Amino acid sequence: MRIAVFGGIYSNHIALESALIDARRRGVDAIYCLGDLGAFGPFPDRVFPLLREYGVLCIQGNYDNSIGNGLADCQCGYTDPRDNHFARISYAYTFANTSLANRAWLRDMPGERRVTLGDCRVLMCHGSPRRTNEFLWESTTSSAFLERLFDEAQADVVLATHTGIKWQRELSGGRRFVNVGVLGRPENDGTTRVWYAVLNDAPNLTVEFVPVEYDHARLAGEMHAERLPEEFVQTVQTGWWTTCLEILPAKERLRGRY
Repeated sequence: MRIAVFGGIYSNHIALESALIDARRRGVDAIYCLGDLGAFGPFPDRVFPLLREYGVLCIQGNYDNSIGNGLADCQCGYTDPRDNHFARISYAYTFANTSLANRAWLRDMPGERRVTLGDCRVLMCHGSPRRTNEFLWESTTSSAFLERLFDEAQADVVLATHTGIKWQRELSGGRRFVNVGVLGRPENDGTTRVWYAVLNDAPNLTVEFVPVEYDHARLAGEMHAERLPEEFVQTVQTGWWTTCLEILPAKERLRGRY
C-alpha cells in the first residue's frame, strides 16, 4: 500500500492540481490532506472541486475549523503583532471568498484519521496529536517529547503539517514522526517548489518527500489581481518567507533570507 499525504494547501489550487496529477501518476492507493485548505492564496473555492475529483480524504486544520464555524480569527497560534496583522488580512479574504456550502464541508471534517500501513498504526493530525495548532519544529522538538506523544496517541507513525517545513525523525521501536510539508507556499528555502510525502508500507515503511513544480507565476498573477499583500506574492515568486517569520525558531530562521 502506498499513500500520498500533504498539508497546507493555502488556496494554492495550481500546486494542488500538479501534486494530485503527480500522485496519481505514481499509482498511490489513497491521497490524504492534513488540513488548512484556505489562507494566503487566491480563490479558495477552487480547491474543493479538485479534492472531490481525486477523492482526497481530508482532516480539519485550525483554518478549516475557524472558517467552517465562522470564528473571528484563524487560530493560527501566532503571537507577533506583524504576523497577526497579515493573518487577519488572509483570514478575512478567505472567509469572504469561501462559499456557504464549502464552509459547511470544512466544519464537518474530522479532526484526525487513523490508518494501518503494514504493521504500523498511523495517526494523521494537523499540528500535533494533542493540539491542532501546535508547532512541532525539528530544531526544538525533543525525541523524548515525541515518545510521550506517541505513547498517549497509541500510534507507531504520526503525520502532521502546520509549520510549513517538512522533516522527519525516527524514534525507538521503529516509530516515526513525519511533517509532510505543505503545498501552499515554498518552505523558506529560496526555491519556488512545494512538497508532499509518499509513504510505502513494503517491505518496511519508507517515506519519500516529493518536490512539486507548478506555475507559480500564474499564482502570483492571481494574487495580484485579488489584491492580496505584496509580501505574500514575493514569497511565491522568490521562495523566501516574508511573513510568519517570528514563529520560526532560530535554527530554522537562519536558513532563510530574512
